[in-house]
Amino acid sequence: MSKWTIDKQVWRDSSWWHWTLTIPLLVVNLAGHRWGVIAATGLCAVAGCYYWHRLRQLKPYPVQVRIAYPVWSALGLLPGMRWMLWIQLCGTTAMVAVGYCPLIRFLSILPPNRTEPLTAALVWRAFVKQPCAGGLIKRTAATVSFAATWCSLPTDSGTLTCAVPHRNTSTRQYQPAQTH
Repeated sequence: MSKWTIDKQVWRDSSWWHWTLTIPLLVVNLAGHRWGVIAATGLCAVAGCYYWHRLRQLKPYPVQVRIAYPVWSALGLLPGMRWMLWIQLCGTTAMVAVGYCPLIRFLSILPPNRTEPLTAALVWRAFVKQPCAGGLIKRTAATVSFAATWCSLPTDSGTLTCAVPHRNTSTRQYQPAQTH
C-alpha cells in the first residue's frame, strides 16, 4: 500500500529551490512576458556554472541538465515552437512535485550516456521508471527498495543523480552519466 507525504527535506536542497523558482518564471513567459524565460534561462545558467565549478566535468547529469534546459528554452522561442515551453513547464513541475525529471531521462538515452544500444525497451525503461527522491510529494511503499538521492534516477548499475552530492559526501560517490 502506498502512502503519499510531504517531503520537507527538499526544502533544504538548493537544486529543488532552483527548479521551484523556475516554474513561475516559465508561467510568466507563457503569459506573454518574454523576460520570464530570459530570467529562467539566466537562473539555470548560474546553477549550471555552479555545478560545473563544483564537479569540473560536463558528464554529470546536474551539468548536462542545466546545459540542455536553456537550449530547450531557446528552441521554444523560435516561431511555431511555443509548445516546447509548455512541455518544459510540465516537466519542471513534475520534477519539483514528485521527483520525475523527464529531461534527465531523455539525456540518459543519448549516446554519450548509455552503454547499450538504443532500443524501444531501453527508452521504455528510461521513461517509466518510478519518480525518484527530490520531489515535494514523496511516495513510500513496501515495494520501493532503491537508494535514492536528490533527483536521482535509479538504474541497475547505480544511482544517477541530478544534483550535486551534499557537502558531507565525497565527490567520488557521485555517479556521473557515463556509469549508466
